Amino acid sequence: MSLKERIQHVEERIKAACERSGRKREEVHVVAVTKYVSVEATREVLDAGIVHIGENRPQIAVPKWEALEGQGTWHFIGHLQSNKVKDVIGKFQYIHSLDRLSLARELEKRASAMGTNVTAFLQVNVSGEASKQGIEPEQAADFLKEIADLKHVRVVGLMTMAPIEEDAERTRPVFRKLRELRDQLNAQAVTAEPLTELSMGMSGDFEVAIEEGATWVRLGTLLVGKGELS
Repeated sequence: MSLKERIQHVEERIKAACERSGRKREEVHVVAVTKYVSVEATREVLDAGIVHIGENRPQIAVPKWEALEGQGTWHFIGHLQSNKVKDVIGKFQYIHSLDRLSLARELEKRASAMGTNVTAFLQVNVSGEASKQGIEPEQAADFLKEIADLKHVRVVGLMTMAPIEEDAERTRPVFRKLRELRDQLNAQAVTAEPLTELSMGMSGDFEVAIEEGATWVRLGTLLVGKGELS
């Protein structure tokens, strides 16, 4: 399929998932994960009207961001090493993988120095898989309290990655647990402002994620295809 056809196909599936769960289409935002495609392919995605771009490796993403002159809204979706923060601050408006205090403090330090702000998602390892990054669900409240005084890092919600399953329905408990955790944190007023966002769901399970409350889905090959990196 062409990019236009893939976008239309994904859009139809998102609308259907929203209808099934009684949600409004505008509640769900799509991040096009372009980590496997070239600068030109990423430019095509932007030209097609997709605003949000997701990348996970600074050494690939930064040259791409520069070549595209900062078009779009960029999301860092992979594990972020503290020594790479300097490369992404000022370019990536969203960090989906805040998972430790040292990273939060480095983000604050660099954002403060640049006079900018970072919007972040706290990554939670809901599935408990050893291969997954993220804090344990029971650590979330204390973590958020610990970083409450940061002035340049704003946590707006939670992020998780579900296990890869042939049957997407098997991911539902993971997504549901993240939504329930967000609601618990809000009920406890852990943060100054309520957490509104849930970054969860990828190409193989995004419809289930939407049914369970996802506000951001991260779609790679299904949406943008796969090709050689530039």
